[in-house]
Amino acid sequence: MRDATKDLSLPETIEHMIEASGLKAHYQAEREGADRLENLAELINAAVTFVAERDVQPAGEAAGVDEPDQLTAFLTHAALEAGEHQAEVGSDALQLMTVHSAKGLEFHSVFVSGIEEGLFPHENSLNEADGIEEERRLMYVALTRARRRLYLSFAQSRMLHGQTRYGIASRFFREIPEQLMRQVGGAFKQRAPVHHAPVASKPLRVVAHEVPGSPWRVGQNVVHPTFGAGVIVGAEGRGPEARVQVNFRKVGLKWLLLDYAKLIPA
Repeated sequence: MRDATKDLSLPETIEHMIEASGLKAHYQAEREGADRLENLAELINAAVTFVAERDVQPAGEAAGVDEPDQLTAFLTHAALEAGEHQAEVGSDALQLMTVHSAKGLEFHSVFVSGIEEGLFPHENSLNEADGIEEERRLMYVALTRARRRLYLSFAQSRMLHGQTRYGIASRFFREIPEQLMRQVGGAFKQRAPVHHAPVASKPLRVVAHEVPGSPWRVGQNVVHPTFGAGVIVGAEGRGPEARVQVNFRKVGLKWLLLDYAKLIPA
């Protein structure tokens, strides 16, 4: 394993190990393996963060750890982090759990994060019968866990597989009565999903969630040869008239005909 990974960075080494061990293929073949795959992806993200933090440490603090031993240092760091933040029995603590495991429980304050297209609802639900409805039921479970305060959040960008991805707010935000919500930060003010770019701050008109007969869908990250990276935020039409609205990171909103756009998945 050392010979196969000696020229790889720490995140690349971990990704290689996940592939070579058969873990990824194993969970891809499982019906309920999506959560496990996301956990493995988060392990790679943690390695990217670990390397970035070491790069900005003072020379004295980072000294003494050879490059080949980064994997050992990372695993040791992860083990120590897991132990440091365990609360004592009976003490106040923040409980981190999935929506499924929260069923039947209630808390004074609840934070639901990652409410973005592709995460909640999960992108896999788009390809399953009643998949969106099941995600909507899970959303109801999440919201009703709170007795006093409920905080909902989404990220305009996040790290996935070691790369920055850009997303839009979940459709579930639009289904909550506006008078029940109060914005406490960020740029989400419109009742439609919004992804803000430096030159685009107007509401986005989401016409459809996917283009009939094509692989493109709202929330998908794409790259254009001229405009660069962006995320699909709207779609309409079919056949030669099918087009998508993309919020590009550098140039903002653009409507593009799919037959001529030359988009590629990010």
